[in-house]
Amino acid sequence: MAAVAELKDIASQVRRDIVRMVHAVQSGHPGGSLGCADYFVALYFNTLRHNPEFNMDGKGEDLFFLSNGHISPVWYSVLARSGYFPVPELGTFRHLDSRLQGHPTTKEHLPGVRVASGSLGQGLSVAIGAAEAKKLNGDDKLVYTLHGDGELQEGQIWEAAMYAAHNKIDNLISAVDCNDAQIDGKVENILSLGNLRAKWEAFGWSVLETNGNEIEELLSALNEAKSLTGQGKPIIILMKTTMGKGVDFMEDGHKWHGIAPSDEQLAQALSQLKETLGDY
Repeated sequence: MAAVAELKDIASQVRRDIVRMVHAVQSGHPGGSLGCADYFVALYFNTLRHNPEFNMDGKGEDLFFLSNGHISPVWYSVLARSGYFPVPELGTFRHLDSRLQGHPTTKEHLPGVRVASGSLGQGLSVAIGAAEAKKLNGDDKLVYTLHGDGELQEGQIWEAAMYAAHNKIDNLISAVDCNDAQIDGKVENILSLGNLRAKWEAFGWSVLETNGNEIEELLSALNEAKSLTGQGKPIIILMKTTMGKGVDFMEDGHKWHGIAPSDEQLAQALSQLKETLGDY
């Protein structure tokens, strides 16, 4: 397990990877990727019991499913930085015939990706199936998912939430990126989600809340979530994050949901992000 200072250094490098990947092809989703960098680093470099020697069935290891697949840049960076594929491959992001497509896909057989995602609302259902399979196989490892708060406007999420509680899927730890931003504006203005804690509790889940941009608080929340597994309820972590975190001109707004920085903006962004592991 990495120390907090090391995790923060990794997160800084991951943010550099994100802005460079999206800039290089002038396409992609930097805002949510930057906002979730701390979560991915805490998960993959501390909490998740996983093996970069990838096998698709995932027996004997924790599984992760990214439901809001448009934030693929942050996932690709963390997968590469944790040994799933060579770091220089990040330079092929969104190229024709690349394994690193704009939304994760299994067609290219990218290590670490077990299901194509990007059609919002589907990841929780997939994760529940994987969690049930682990129970049936006597596998004591856990299943993790990440969702966007705007994604919770999808009805399939709430069908899955009911199913998970009813069937006591208590080896499942989901997280929501609560940045109050989606492509058309603030989530609150597009379609308010109301009191999310009360809503998930009413659906029968154990609910935790944390600051998704503070490594120490994330680690604490993830550890608490693990301690709640096996008690008859699925668990969800509501993470308050800032879209574009780490790059001042990208922070706190929906504008950077899906646009790429210019050459000048890239230089400005990189000046704010420490290079810690070496750029690809």
